[in-house]
Amino acid sequence: MAEILIIDDDRMMNEALSSVVERMGHRVSNAFTLEKGIEEAFRRPFDVIFLDVRMPDGSGLSALPRLKEAPSRPEIVIITGYGDPDGAETAIKNGAWDYINKPASIQGMTLPLVRALQYREEKRARSAPVVLNRQGIVGDSPAMEAVLEKVAQAAAGDANVLVTGETGTGKELVARAIHANSDRASRSFVTVDCTALPESLVESLLFGHEKGAFTGASAARQGLVEQAHGGVLFLDEIGELPLSIQKTFLRVIEERRFRPIGAKKETESDFRLVAATNRDLDAMAARGNFREDLLFRLRAIVLEVPPLRERGDDLKALAIHYVNKLCESYGTETKGFAPEFFQALALYSWPGNVRELVHTLEQVLSVARHAPTIYPTHLPVHIRVKVAQASVDPLSAPPASSAAMELEDLDEENFPAFKDFRKTGEYRYLKRLVSLTGHSMKDACRLSGLSRTRLYELLREHGLLEK
Repeated sequence: MAEILIIDDDRMMNEALSSVVERMGHRVSNAFTLEKGIEEAFRRPFDVIFLDVRMPDGSGLSALPRLKEAPSRPEIVIITGYGDPDGAETAIKNGAWDYINKPASIQGMTLPLVRALQYREEKRARSAPVVLNRQGIVGDSPAMEAVLEKVAQAAAGDANVLVTGETGTGKELVARAIHANSDRASRSFVTVDCTALPESLVESLLFGHEKGAFTGASAARQGLVEQAHGGVLFLDEIGELPLSIQKTFLRVIEERRFRPIGAKKETESDFRLVAATNRDLDAMAARGNFREDLLFRLRAIVLEVPPLRERGDDLKALAIHYVNKLCESYGTETKGFAPEFFQALALYSWPGNVRELVHTLEQVLSVARHAPTIYPTHLPVHIRVKVAQASVDPLSAPPASSAAMELEDLDEENFPAFKDFRKTGEYRYLKRLVSLTGHSMKDACRLSGLSRTRLYELLREHGLLEK
């Protein structure tokens, strides 16, 4: 018997689905608001949650990441009568098991439940997880637990892996962790920085050359692909790989064979390919800047590294880890931390992610070198400014018009029209939304639960589109 939670304010739908699930032999709990649903998910363990999108107290899509963090790590099936492609994309990218449009057939509602429960049972039946060599990966947030689980899956096989994520998130650390936990751990890990490959020498660097193959080739040279024989070939920022070499490299990936420049015979290299990028390769392929057939072969396994702003309490753990590491390298005593220091770190958005955090902590230690405790004042000025600005919440600031005043303070003469009050509330909400997300439409859609089209219309209406 499984534990199922249905979060849907439509009582008829909630009761009908409950009846179906109970007939399948499972125990059902019901919630008619998001607040109650989240409370239940953290109070009791559930295997599967059916989650409606449009709830009276918010968007189910916005609550999805929070529900995924519940202790039982439930599988979540989105059910909605207002489905749209952007919403489906948001749901799946945030870890939903399935996305179902209402009204759906009984089979359409129950099959995802059957499959989700089957998946969870198979997961439980597996042997205890192997202790991973984390290769310096710090953090135990749900987002990083998902990454480490994917690392373990990737390490168990030999398929090509594409690691995606923003600049500075630690994509190379993840690639090294895959290597360190695989059967190839004792062999080489060869890094190719695709941003530093001169187009005129790229074939020589990748595939090597024979003596006299071209002017200046005074000796034979082994290429990076051959150096990776038996180990891992890591193509960092593969989106920068010159288009001219992509076709050649496609064949190398397929056959693990190549011909050094000037050689008469081909050479074999048994390498595992792991690539990383901060670019949108699908968009590049659509524009003709990246070969679609190469992209298909790269992403046998795709592993997305989350940005620092989505890693919750990992920020504190990372700060402590790197400060201790830096103190050790500088030969100084370990520092203490004022609680306000971590609060300040949490108010900053960290667009440069972990890399920016490490560089910031280096600056902090240069200022606080002889101080036993680190305070917010030791942070660089530009970060302190951003922190101060973020601490002034527009939603709690004094309202700019009578329509935003506390209703209790308004008499009949000054009471605003509903449309004016709603418009002012929308403006303040949207202004805070774009401030939090740095005008990222993707992140704003994720937080608000709005489709891209609807969000764009609202931002345009309120004059908040980025100039």
